[in-house]
Amino acid sequence: MTISALASSFAHGQTPEQPEYALGVSRSFSGRAWRMRVHDAELARRLELKGIDPTLARILAARGVALGDADNFLAPKIKTYLPNPLALHDMANAAERFTRAVMDGESIGVLADYDVDGSASAALMLRFLRMVGSPAHLHIPDRLKDGYGPSPAAMRDLHARGCKLVVTVDCGAGAHEALEFGCSLGLDIIVLDHHQVDTNPPAFAHVNPNGPDDTSGLNQLCATGVTFVFLVAAHRLLRDQGWFAARNIAEPDLLSLLDLVALATITDVVPLTGINRAFVRQGLKILDGLERPGLAALARVAGISPAFTPYHLGFMFGPRINAGGRVGRSDLGAMLLATEEPAEAATLADELNRHNRERQAIEASILDAADAMAQQQGDAPFVFCAAEGWHVGVVGIIAGRLRERHSKPALVAGIENGLGRGSARSVPGVDLGAIIRAAREAGLLETGGGHAMAAGFSVRTERLDHFRQFLGERLEPQREIILAANDLAADALVSASGATMELITDITRAGPFGAGNAEPLFVVPDVVVAYADVVGTNHVRVRLLARDGASLSAIAFRSADTPLGQGLLKSRGRRIHVAGKLRADTYKDEARVQLHIEDAAPAGA
Repeated sequence: MTISALASSFAHGQTPEQPEYALGVSRSFSGRAWRMRVHDAELARRLELKGIDPTLARILAARGVALGDADNFLAPKIKTYLPNPLALHDMANAAERFTRAVMDGESIGVLADYDVDGSASAALMLRFLRMVGSPAHLHIPDRLKDGYGPSPAAMRDLHARGCKLVVTVDCGAGAHEALEFGCSLGLDIIVLDHHQVDTNPPAFAHVNPNGPDDTSGLNQLCATGVTFVFLVAAHRLLRDQGWFAARNIAEPDLLSLLDLVALATITDVVPLTGINRAFVRQGLKILDGLERPGLAALARVAGISPAFTPYHLGFMFGPRINAGGRVGRSDLGAMLLATEEPAEAATLADELNRHNRERQAIEASILDAADAMAQQQGDAPFVFCAAEGWHVGVVGIIAGRLRERHSKPALVAGIENGLGRGSARSVPGVDLGAIIRAAREAGLLETGGGHAMAAGFSVRTERLDHFRQFLGERLEPQREIILAANDLAADALVSASGATMELITDITRAGPFGAGNAEPLFVVPDVVVAYADVVGTNHVRVRLLARDGASLSAIAFRSADTPLGQGLLKSRGRRIHVAGKLRADTYKDEARVQLHIEDAAPAGA
């Protein structure tokens, strides 16, 4: 069957021979079933009539982009998507108290989490306060000594430094005891958070799109996004009251801070929908200018340069900023992002880069042991690994690695003095954060909370088995969802000759890509593996040859010792189907198309 005939059959929601699987692939080299993303063929046709490329039209239709929203989706602008800040519950109270503190010259405490989202939120807040000339004091807890979020000690510290108002960013929604203590000291506390909670904390104001009373519909925001919207509200209040004009102060350019919002939005893996798409699209443009000393210094130590993409944010900038909170000083990331001094930025970036290398070494030493432990857990619908001595700063990374390797929810904890402190990573469709909160409410955990896809917890060793049993009871009924999450969902078929730079340019318009807007995945059917060999560090480079003589360069990263890599190497001279992402590979200033292989299967399987 020709490519056009195959495409036509898929467009009408069916495959030629096996309706359930794309190209009949029920088990690929990686053990995955292939399926085509369901889309509205009529909507795709109408999008084409607007002048949109047919492949891009199919991609938009599969993402549910309405006909009237297509232009805004392809060119997301802040002015189009920025919500009314007052739509968020308690925003009016929070913004009024904050602006009063600014106008009265009060010292404002900023208490943040130690990850990228917390660091970027803190830097955003500190930068704004610096712009308006307000004194500010930063407190970021130490991961190992203090744990996550506000503590009575943190409140005591900020109170001793003269703060009357404390703003918590990316934390605080569940810290009832600490906030009650802060209130007893006479502090007013504003919580800017995005973690799901069932009750409001005892704070002056709680601004949280995932809080119990919020109906804004902005639950996709990361904490830095919430902080940005909060600062929009505060800025408007100060302007409306004539405060800037009265003091001859230039109004802060909030749009210049969008590189921080884009960074946090990508690294916190929140959905790239609505305003988040505009945040990242505009933030990347600002980042390309490298005007922020901290990010310019990080780009130098990482050896990267513009134009930047979400990949650079998530895998080059993000891990280095996180390294301070994982194995170094927790405040390094926020200090780097907030500084305006290039010399200080260079010193901080070098230190974070060293910590990142240290983190990588610690991670490697634990991952093999954790994976061996996971392999012994058979067909359980989740992976749970805990051991004495595992560094709690890397358990989240290990959990993510195990989720990728075993295609199921993964929980990993390091144990010290009878207490396991861990992180959890889930698969689409399974709300692991809700399960962990339920375990905490059942008395099985000391602490616990987070999102559907990522959460944290602490558990006493004597309750480990009970917690494991609780997880099994909650996750076993979701086994089919967990299995289906491993299916490969392809957006469209493409021939080797049809994989062009023009196509890449077209599909890039649907970016930025990430959580909630996955990068399009293409299937190249029925091609011969003309060449396959191991290159670099465990990569498999492949040259694919189509029946019409067209060839396509491809590579499967870090796969040589995996079933996918072995399947490709053993397929030399054989016909296979290949699934992957189309990228522009630039060599000696010449761009060519390269397929980044996600999976492959024998043709005719």
